Amino acid sequence: MLMIRVWTALSPLSNNPKIEFMLPLAQHWKPMSLVQDRRILYFFEAVRLGSVRAAADFLNVAPSAVSRQIAQLEQELGSPLLERHRRGVKPTEAGDKVLAYYRQRLTQQEVLLDSIQALKGLHSGSVTLVSGEGFLESLAQPLARFSELYPRIELIVNVCGSNEVIRQVVEDEAHIGLVFNPAADPKIRSHAHQRQPVCVITAPDHPLTEEPGPIQLRALENYRVALPAVSYGIRQILLQAEHQLGITVQPTLTCSTFAMLKHFAMQGGVTLLPTFVVEEEIKAGTLRALPLQHEVFSSPQTHLISRLGRQLSVGANRLMGMLLQDMTAFRN
Repeated sequence: MLMIRVWTALSPLSNNPKIEFMLPLAQHWKPMSLVQDRRILYFFEAVRLGSVRAAADFLNVAPSAVSRQIAQLEQELGSPLLERHRRGVKPTEAGDKVLAYYRQRLTQQEVLLDSIQALKGLHSGSVTLVSGEGFLESLAQPLARFSELYPRIELIVNVCGSNEVIRQVVEDEAHIGLVFNPAADPKIRSHAHQRQPVCVITAPDHPLTEEPGPIQLRALENYRVALPAVSYGIRQILLQAEHQLGITVQPTLTCSTFAMLKHFAMQGGVTLLPTFVVEEEIKAGTLRALPLQHEVFSSPQTHLISRLGRQLSVGANRLMGMLLQDMTAFRN
């Protein structure tokens, strides 16, 4: 295959030294230009938002302008980049490669600017952390320490379920993520992990506390049970155990707020959580954590993750070090 050398700047508006990479020579191929940078942006937003119209609204241009720029990009690269469906658009295999190139380019630019700022003492920039709700209470100390050391670095914390944590990290919406028991994903790098079993959480005077040994899952059928939504790692673990045991735990309450789950247990109900989520309540004597009888509940892990291949900024790396040092979720 004939290859052609292409030069491009790190940013359409920058005077930075140009970088070199190789592209196959396609029919009707044209050199990369500042115009094409805009075309890639239009393509990126159409995929990110799921439709050409949504991208046009976000970019404040006409939908026909977005479609035209994407069509010209496809012509220049000699390959279709979008598949159009009733519900919107999704990238082709070639489109995925263009997206990966664009994301990597944005990341490299961010790292360059961040490293220059680091020479001045980390006086600007931002770090985005996406986290499952169960980590929030133990996040307070490392986040406060980081902001005290680097007061001009903006910290952005997004809180959501496990599936959304993975998506935001993979799509570079967040630098690093905290997730409980994520599914295997080849696009994710785990920097640290720690086993954190799922336990039955009850008030100290609940009848289940009198049970000798680990609690059988079937025993929960006799009590009011509160559970997080199915997008949370805990619920996915429970679904796996239910499938293996051939039983179903019917929740009395389903909610996405761990504070409510804990208060539900304090009022005589039952919930399922790893112990690091209720560490303070256990110390205070307001809740108990009882082991569950099944290997599915004893093997879950907490993970500190980033996208595989992403070069993290200086600020993100320093925050990661503080999280590992301070958070009980990563201690045995």
